[in-house]
Amino acid sequence: MMSPPRLRTRRIDTRHGLVDLSHGAGGRAAAHLIQEIFIDAFSNPALSRADDQAAFDISAGRMVMSTDGYVISPLFFPGGDIGSLAVHGTINDVAMAGAIPLHLAVGFIIEEGFPIADLQRIAQSMARAAREADITIVTGDTKVVERGHGDGVFITTTGIGMVPHGIVLSASRAAPGDHVILSGSVGDHGVAVMSRRANLGFETELLSDSAALHGLVAIMVRTAGAALHAMRDPTRGGLASALNEIAQTAGIGFLIDEQAIPVRPEVTAACELLGLDPLYVANEGKLIAIVAPETSAALLSAMRVHPLGCDAAIIGEVIEDDQCFVQMTTSFGGGRIVDWLSGEQLPRIC
Repeated sequence: MMSPPRLRTRRIDTRHGLVDLSHGAGGRAAAHLIQEIFIDAFSNPALSRADDQAAFDISAGRMVMSTDGYVISPLFFPGGDIGSLAVHGTINDVAMAGAIPLHLAVGFIIEEGFPIADLQRIAQSMARAAREADITIVTGDTKVVERGHGDGVFITTTGIGMVPHGIVLSASRAAPGDHVILSGSVGDHGVAVMSRRANLGFETELLSDSAALHGLVAIMVRTAGAALHAMRDPTRGGLASALNEIAQTAGIGFLIDEQAIPVRPEVTAACELLGLDPLYVANEGKLIAIVAPETSAALLSAMRVHPLGCDAAIIGEVIEDDQCFVQMTTSFGGGRIVDWLSGEQLPRIC
């Protein structure tokens, strides 16, 4: 529960205080933490009713729900933090169905000794991201675990949205001949996060691409309609893993062009330094669209009008392939198989 009765006296030291086990015990200390950090940040009519659940009306259409956990390290990184990431990531998962995101639920697991100032900063970041995306955080939960058992804070968000009638997006709809559109450069998020890890020893001015994509998706749905077959946001495992997931689901293959894939010079340089492939580096503000070929040019033009799609590009096509391979024509004119990610290239990246 994240909705205790409103308390009159402020008891949380938001400058120097630390989370302790009493903040998760369900008593007065827990009520003060929830009120002064979370309720104050996320305030809205549904949350203010102080119930154990949220009640809300829905419009006509099909309901979409998605949930995700966020365990990123470090918690604060160039261009965002775990709070904004938890909002953006779940909004995007809902939006990949062509849905209009409506509400979020949030769960916090906080480690004993975590600075309350950092918790407040994260909550305010979440609230700002939700306001900018025009959605509400309507319910949630808070737990505190013993020191050494939580690595600061973990966040889970669950999102609900509505898909308009007539819109059916699924990886299973990808068909040979379809074009593959990528909304922008790959690897920005992963490199931005890695640049703040003390043991890696490199710096970059690159910011995470973490952003809510539902505004761009709405334009895409209006433009392409039923010709838009599938969408996926290439988060953990990057572009390569997302394409392999779609290929396996649909029983098809992909042929992509390395030169057509946007990659920022900073990402290329960092990946060369660390021995990584940008195709496998995480993104948090990009999407892949699978679209009928006769509609791809119009869709690409519409995407490029939106700030989050200004660098969109057609990077390849769907092909018949019983082995479901993702093949790539390299910048040198050769070919390679872009396989599944083996192991965990970038731990704790989202």
